[in-house]
Amino acid sequence: MLQEFKKFAMKGNVIDLAVAVIIGGAFGKIVTSLVNDIIMPPIGYITGGIDFSNLVIVLKEATEDTGVVTIGYGSFINNTINFIIVAFAIFLMIKALNKMKKEEEKKPVEPPKLSKEAELLTEIRDALKK
Repeated sequence: MLQEFKKFAMKGNVIDLAVAVIIGGAFGKIVTSLVNDIIMPPIGYITGGIDFSNLVIVLKEATEDTGVVTIGYGSFINNTINFIIVAFAIFLMIKALNKMKKEEEKKPVEPPKLSKEAELLTEIRDALKK
């Protein structure tokens, strides 16, 4: 079982997946910073200084025995905007990668140049066929 696991773990696609998860985590931090530090402040300014993360609906006020019960729809708005930005950023990245792949595919592949011996043998073969 240990040998089988080692064989599985060393496959190329598992390593590629691990690299993708690490890069995705780093990319997620960048996008989170983009949303929280760059995009949300202007949106808050446009909406009159509202910080979406603090928007809540109070279902039950706090009492001596219990705390306040709220629905935090502002966090939901922030997370939805964050998701849209992440999805758009990934879309742009995949679009750029697909464009690069298409450009590579468009490049004509030159046939390998034959050596002088191979050219001579080809000529001899063609002459024999005639």
